[in-house]
Amino acid sequence: MLVAGVAGLALSAVGYLLSPDRFFHAYLTAYVFWVTLGLGGLFFTMLHHLVDATWSVVLRRIVEQVMGLIPVFVVLFIPLIFGIHELYHWSHQEAVAQDPVLQQKSVYLNVPFFLIRTGLYFLIWGGLVYWLIQASRSQDAGHSDSITAKFRKVSAPGMLLFAITVTFMAFDWLMSLDAHWYSTIFGVYVFSGSVLAILAFVTLVVIAFHRQGILTDHITVEHYHDLGKLLFAFTIFWAYIAFSQFMLIWYGNIPEETVWFKHRMEGGWTVISLLILFGHFVVPFLALITRAAKRNVRVLTAMGIWILAMHWIDIFWLVVPNFSHTLSFSWMDLTLTVGIGGIVLWYFWRRVHSEPLLPVGDPKLQASVEFENQ
Repeated sequence: MLVAGVAGLALSAVGYLLSPDRFFHAYLTAYVFWVTLGLGGLFFTMLHHLVDATWSVVLRRIVEQVMGLIPVFVVLFIPLIFGIHELYHWSHQEAVAQDPVLQQKSVYLNVPFFLIRTGLYFLIWGGLVYWLIQASRSQDAGHSDSITAKFRKVSAPGMLLFAITVTFMAFDWLMSLDAHWYSTIFGVYVFSGSVLAILAFVTLVVIAFHRQGILTDHITVEHYHDLGKLLFAFTIFWAYIAFSQFMLIWYGNIPEETVWFKHRMEGGWTVISLLILFGHFVVPFLALITRAAKRNVRVLTAMGIWILAMHWIDIFWLVVPNFSHTLSFSWMDLTLTVGIGGIVLWYFWRRVHSEPLLPVGDPKLQASVEFENQ
């Protein structure tokens, strides 16, 4: 994976020399796709502690290793700093001077404040990851009630901070690509996709472990069933948020709002819009609707891969139409997704090999192993 990552980034560097603008469009798409995976892991971990879940204890360490990727994304964000002027129209002073809307938003949308906010997001996410992982390692050495209390003390305010930072991250990195457009539900839309991504990824990792004979006595079909239920539930939640955003803007019929969707319904983008509708919702909804499907490894494998692919297409659909009203793909879309993904997954597997695959000090571990759906 490290070789694939380095090769993908090296090829993309050539693409940067040929077309800097397209390079940064593809880099932002790939970067957001992978960073939402880490953020989904952080959300899942905090939710696990807040609701004092039992069934997911056997999955906790895997999810912790995913959220532990967030420091890597700090380094991988650096190229985007150099691409601000290629990505964000509001970063050009001459454009702001000629646009009354951008002038009104310039107090918020300016490069120094943008970078300060981004640094704050990473500081909050990194702090939450550090505290949760340190507490988890302490629990491996021996459980105590104080560790359980620490999990909750971090996760309760952490969930509020997570909601705020992810919302504003979505506004800053994605919505401000078209600074004239706005949607107050946009942050929830990005969040719902990140939760689907982490659920699909964890499902695929567990299945990969089982094929290698790893954790077969600890993670059972009952855990697959719950992962399938969550995939099904958040597929519906994502569709609800996506439809709510579209319906309210369509119903309001205000030009400065509808233009965002108009750009995604012309120049070939209608195909992608319909693909997201059917691929991101209809297909997984029908595939996972039955109990048997949620307990079927082949169905879960197919849906895990499918949902991750649809998540990438969704991010691509959020980014690229802001720059090109005619549908077009670039080979850099592939090389940068592989490049960033190779580095991220290499680091993930390094973390997986460095610690026990199960939270061995968790008092609910045995109950989680024996969990059965009612």
